Amino acid sequence: MIQKSPIDKLVAPVSRFIHLEYTSGIVLLISVIIAIIWANSPYHDFYEHLWHINFSIGFDDFILSHPLHIWINDGLMAIFFFVIGLELKREFMEGELSSASKAALPMSAALGGMIVPALIYFYLNKGTDASHGWGIPMATDIAFALALLSMASKHIPTSVKVFLSALAVADDLGAVLVIAFFYTEQIHFLQLIIAGSFLAVLIIGNLMGIRNSAFYLIIGFGVWVGFLLSGVHATIAGVLVAFTIPAVTKIDEQIYSDNLRKLSYDFEEDIPEKGALITDKQNKTIQKVRILSMAAETPLQTIEHSLHPWVAFGIMPLFALSNAGIVIGSDFFSTIINPVSIGVTGGLLIGKFVGILLFCWIMITLKLAKLPEQATWKHIIGVALLAGIGFTMSLFISGLAFKNPTFIDQAKYGILLASVIAGILGTIVLKKVSKPLKDN
Repeated sequence: MIQKSPIDKLVAPVSRFIHLEYTSGIVLLISVIIAIIWANSPYHDFYEHLWHINFSIGFDDFILSHPLHIWINDGLMAIFFFVIGLELKREFMEGELSSASKAALPMSAALGGMIVPALIYFYLNKGTDASHGWGIPMATDIAFALALLSMASKHIPTSVKVFLSALAVADDLGAVLVIAFFYTEQIHFLQLIIAGSFLAVLIIGNLMGIRNSAFYLIIGFGVWVGFLLSGVHATIAGVLVAFTIPAVTKIDEQIYSDNLRKLSYDFEEDIPEKGALITDKQNKTIQKVRILSMAAETPLQTIEHSLHPWVAFGIMPLFALSNAGIVIGSDFFSTIINPVSIGVTGGLLIGKFVGILLFCWIMITLKLAKLPEQATWKHIIGVALLAGIGFTMSLFISGLAFKNPTFIDQAKYGILLASVIAGILGTIVLKKVSKPLKDN
């Protein structure tokens, strides 16, 4: 048994909290609440000024100078998209999107949950300057949705959580493609070629067997800068770099297990009779175990595991804090009576719900897919409602879709209202779902 020091005992509760399924959603929610309170407090001017403070990095003629909110939205969020890219690659290789049979239902549900909301928004805003915002209600916030799903009931089958996760991952893929093809401004091809050259270096490094994480992160930074200067949104660089990260082990699982047992035996054979220190031979054995374990790991999973806490408890809360500062006046409910807010709210609440259920029903009726194991249609209804929580990605896309501050605020009103209602309705439905039946 590992002996715990005083600091270990002090940190243990924090560590347990961080590793709970719904923790990241709670932290994100707290950040949203703080942002709204701050934006509606006497310190509103400081809130607005803070995110417009200019920061510069570089040297000589090569200097990147942007306000803080741009560094967050284009810089830190590129890391967020990088982790999404890692998740996508993992899911396509061995996860819930790795085969046609597994991917059929969540991919179809995600497609329906993107098409119908976009159509609703576009119908309500066609012919106006705000019509370009059709991509805003297409996204699902996986952190919030999974947090509420986990807290809704202990009796929800694991397969339902897997379905929502796969749906949200497929949804993220759709959002990435929408950003790449529809929310990219003027393209500077020279910078794009430079970014492509860095990307080619990463691909070659993968093919040559380079597994050092620093190599991919340093060269990946070059890809990000190239995209940032090219006009293509820099967050796309995060996804592309993620797909170059090696996702294979250097040693067979059985060989690893056999060698580990042998090294464990060698370590045990040399245990000293007295003293707190280990022997030189034991130290060498530990080093061999470390090298062996590194060969058994994939760089993709190692990097994803390392970055996930930073993204969940640093980048996403900071993004929410800087983007969710919605001013709520006494005329809030009259303020949201506009095509943008109604389009976003209707797209997320009605479009997501109808689109996901409709496409699931079509796939299952045509026997191209089946309900997740032990799940009922009530579970799918609850998931379809939770998918209407489009917070993080919807806020992100609204910043890309609009330059007009009024439209951005109106989109935020719709996102906030829809996310709150979707979260409440989804949680109520899932709480009322009885223990799942074995046969559907």
